[in-house]
Amino acid sequence: MKRFSPLVAAFLLSAVVFAGVLGWLLADRGTNRGDALKTAGLAGGTVAALYGLWLNDRRRRTEEERHELERGRISDERFAKSVELLGHDADQVRVGAMHALAGLARTRPDVYAQTVLDVLCAYLRMPFDPDDPTTDREQQVRRTAQQVIRSLLASDGPEYALDLSGARLDRFNLSGKRIAWLGAQGTVIVNGASFTDTSFRGSAFFTGASVHGPVEFVRTKFGSGTGFRDFTVHDEVTFTDVDFAMPPDFTEARFPAGTELP
Repeated sequence: MKRFSPLVAAFLLSAVVFAGVLGWLLADRGTNRGDALKTAGLAGGTVAALYGLWLNDRRRRTEEERHELERGRISDERFAKSVELLGHDADQVRVGAMHALAGLARTRPDVYAQTVLDVLCAYLRMPFDPDDPTTDREQQVRRTAQQVIRSLLASDGPEYALDLSGARLDRFNLSGKRIAWLGAQGTVIVNGASFTDTSFRGSAFFTGASVHGPVEFVRTKFGSGTGFRDFTVHDEVTFTDVDFAMPPDFTEARFPAGTELP
């Protein structure tokens, strides 16, 4: 069965409305012929005008969809290129790639925020020899990665997950941030860490982690299971006003003498 195009259908409907209104008005002998033609013309023109409005709206939506697809394509290309540049030899290129990824995460958080955080966490999990004298610049790059991660985490709003298991971190600071869950199994942290006013909605695992420098758990909220099994802190650790939704596991954890556990 042959289908009419929307334009032909609108024309036919307009003609039908015109003829119908005209016939209805002329059926009344008291109606002036000129007025009847004018009224019927207005009725038919209204149908045509409505079609024009529908057509413009359809074109607008089609154009918006095209722009969105193009925007997505460009963003995906930027993301892929930035991830590729994280392996560049020059430290300034790697830093630039991290900031480019952060820009994507802020522009389209629903698409890229968690993915960018996953990529930066993966970078921090890469093998790293802190005793190699040639790695000073790499340490700076890794500090930048931590700063970018912190900048993408919210004090209120969306919560994201961090998998930093096996990473080596420097001055790790999640103060005031909301986290979906944290994986820090086997993580090594130097120069201290702060979790003051940090809120974990899900689990937080520090199993086998080691911290050099002071650690602060002040007004920290743990919304699910928390693992401190075999957790070692070599300097002062503070637990103040900590809220655990479930009893924490401190099995074989090692803290300085005199540490008061919650």
